[in-house]
Amino acid sequence: MAEYKWPDAQHRTLIGKRITRVDAPEKVSGRAKYTYDQTPPGLLFGKVVRCPYAHAKVVSVDTSAAEKMPGVKAVKVIQGPGKEIFWAGDDVVAIAAVNESLAEDAARAVRVEYQQLPHFVDDQTPPPKDIAPASGGLSQDDFITLLMNRTPPEQVVAAVQKNGIAFKPAPELMQALRENNVAEPIIAAVQSAQVQPAAPAAGPYKKMADQTTGDPAKAFQEADAVSEGLYGMPVITHCCLETHGTVCHFTDKENLTVWMSTQGISGVAAQFAQPLGVPAANVQALQQYIGGGFGSKLGRPDPWGLANAELSRLSGKPVKIMLERAPELEVAGARPSVFARVKVGAKKDGTITAWES
Repeated sequence: MAEYKWPDAQHRTLIGKRITRVDAPEKVSGRAKYTYDQTPPGLLFGKVVRCPYAHAKVVSVDTSAAEKMPGVKAVKVIQGPGKEIFWAGDDVVAIAAVNESLAEDAARAVRVEYQQLPHFVDDQTPPPKDIAPASGGLSQDDFITLLMNRTPPEQVVAAVQKNGIAFKPAPELMQALRENNVAEPIIAAVQSAQVQPAAPAAGPYKKMADQTTGDPAKAFQEADAVSEGLYGMPVITHCCLETHGTVCHFTDKENLTVWMSTQGISGVAAQFAQPLGVPAANVQALQQYIGGGFGSKLGRPDPWGLANAELSRLSGKPVKIMLERAPELEVAGARPSVFARVKVGAKKDGTITAWES
């Protein structure tokens, strides 16, 4: 490997220097336009009716009163009768009106009947140590989870070969795996795997795969000291100053302009195009500035974001939906709480010999 050294201090052009941000004048002068600041002509304001229950089935949705209110221009039912909802705050109906207060009044006029279903919340008890692995093919979600958890490739291959898969290895999926630099042995294992029914759910816990490196049992025996404990932390919210939001404008039935508060602007066009049934080339995604993200604005458009575009298509007008602070904290995404049992072995000099968690 070629040897490299930092330049001498007198020859450094950036390190240790005061650098003026190129966007600083725009921001400090107030000329920077965030998604919240976009006000195209004819702008309507959208509000969302959300389910108040952690687990429920939608029995009926009555939007007639809201539709009759003066100034209401479009109504979109996101989840209608028969839909099962799995978390409080999930989107049910979106409404667009000529001003924000009227949209709020119209949202309150919507009548939704729910069948409340049982739910269970336990944020303190850790899962049992020994969870039986599910029998049956890996679902595509479970397979992707293995990859996202950075499971060693040989263990992913072993899981696929042992369990089979419950999805068809379509060429599009294989291409996506290669584009994301998934190891070729994993791709080959998926392509040759037996396709069979998915494993049935067996309670709230499931073990995806063991990830083992070396010989932990031997390493703990050789350690001079072993410490074990249960550690946890609560939910962490990103709390961006600019909440999640979009301004959507279908300039005609096939062409959409989207201003979106996002960290992933390059993916917006395709993410709106597919569910809305328009070519990605017809979606213009705009965003000059973002009022904070910290990872919470890297996801795909939420259902309310897609519904916002539908409201624009129905009304022919641009529509803005920016989350209020309460739903921002409730539904926009957070780092979940976690509890983990951690066992560490070490030598007297502080060298860690084993880690189990």
